[in-house]
Amino acid sequence: MKTLLHVKSSVFGDQGQSAQLADRLIQRWLHQNPEGQVVVRDLVAEPIAHFDMQTISALSTEAAQRSPDQQAVAALSDRLIAELQEADTLVLAAPMYNFAVPSQLKAWFDQIAKNGVTFRYTEQGPEGLLQDRPVYVLATRGGEYRDAGLDFQIPWVKQILGFIGLKQIEVVYAEGLNMSGADAAIDQAHSELDSLALS
Repeated sequence: MKTLLHVKSSVFGDQGQSAQLADRLIQRWLHQNPEGQVVVRDLVAEPIAHFDMQTISALSTEAAQRSPDQQAVAALSDRLIAELQEADTLVLAAPMYNFAVPSQLKAWFDQIAKNGVTFRYTEQGPEGLLQDRPVYVLATRGGEYRDAGLDFQIPWVKQILGFIGLKQIEVVYAEGLNMSGADAAIDQAHSELDSLALS
């Protein structure tokens, strides 16, 4: 049975455009995988604490030497990584807030980028340790950035995904959603979603 992991980060919940695009994609995936399982990680409904000294200390301490508080911190990281490792497909709903991903999504990436588990450093440089799998990124923006040289979001997303070994990345953009052409942008995104070859 295949598993799809849906990572949500819109502060508008299911009403967010990125969440609605993700739902459309997931319904297509379920049609092709009727026995498939969808795991939802809602980073707004269940926030992940941002990195601080205590978090980094917990993750860098050997398991046998962790305090109870450190064990709880490490357990969350392990759980998030396990969700990703067990997924055959990853869907990232990624709205743009102030030129970047939501801080909730950054916090998720901080927890899953773990040295010795999802990546490692070698003499040839960093090596991603996750087995590659399809990743679909739904990038929604109020303005138009992709062709204006102002997209700092998706290059960063691709960089960190590749860093942990995920390189089969498809990005569907819906831009200008706070502008006059919003309906056309959504229609175009729907068309792109419906033409994706899903596995």
